[in-house]
Amino acid sequence: MRSLAFVGCAHIHTPGFVSEILERKIPVAACYDWDQARAAKTAEKLNTQARTLEEITQDPNIAAIVVTSETNRHLDLINELTKTDKALFVEKPIAPDGATSAKIAELVGDRVFHTGYRMRGEPAVQTLKRLVDEGAFGQITRARAAVCHNGALGGWFDTDWRWMADRSQSGVGAFGDLGTHGLDILLWLFGPVALATGSLGLGTQRYPGCEECGEGQLRFESGVIGTLAASWDDVSSPVRLEIAGTKMHALLTNKGLMTGTGELEPAELDPGVSAGFSAFLDWFEGKPAALISAKEAARVDATMQAIYDGAAGNTWVAPKA
Repeated sequence: MRSLAFVGCAHIHTPGFVSEILERKIPVAACYDWDQARAAKTAEKLNTQARTLEEITQDPNIAAIVVTSETNRHLDLINELTKTDKALFVEKPIAPDGATSAKIAELVGDRVFHTGYRMRGEPAVQTLKRLVDEGAFGQITRARAAVCHNGALGGWFDTDWRWMADRSQSGVGAFGDLGTHGLDILLWLFGPVALATGSLGLGTQRYPGCEECGEGQLRFESGVIGTLAASWDDVSSPVRLEIAGTKMHALLTNKGLMTGTGELEPAELDPGVSAGFSAFLDWFEGKPAALISAKEAARVDATMQAIYDGAAGNTWVAPKA
């Protein structure tokens, strides 16, 4: 029977992925993790068994692999997994830094691949993508994205997910963890970035040595000036995306999308589409799905690396895509 397997069960999104798989009744043949107890726990939830990485790679019935390990383990795991023809879902970011992401993209090649940028599928974001592509904004001069939650305030990374606030394992803190979603949207809407910089803050310092908030600045090749906020220290995140152009303005908040040339009014939304992990499961079930290539994911990571490098050096950095 054609089935999935988990390789690494460490990410905070793993329980949600497990729930969706069970809801869809998709067969899972095995779970692997270097932490055998963690593999066994996830396998029990999925009514399957913990197996070795070698057993998973050699099982011809496993058609696709879900990689939700610690980020610093991705390269070694994918080096083994790409010796087979299995499709890959790799949770974002796909590597701790841009150079490693580029190596992963090279290993993946043109095989079926996807990652967890779920924001692309939202009706409001689909609407903004169409408006941008149609030129409805005129010359776009400014764009601002913000992706924030209260993860540090709520202690989300105190126990089971502690590695995500340990940059030796995750490669990034709050800015790279959450900001990657907003950065993916900005790149999807406006294209490549020429130069980037940023400023990162330790916030509450609940997780020593790990930034809990930050701001990035982006100069797009198209001429758009962009900014990106990300934080684990926000009690709320009311404004998610703003686009300013010579013909139209748009503001996406938690209450919905507003557009206009003067006073902003609620926008009529395009239909949403499946995205993130749901899109990968759609592909597995033979349904239409818009997947994100490893090269696209690596471009996001390279741009994020430029923001981190710019923040560290107090300068502007060109992404090494």
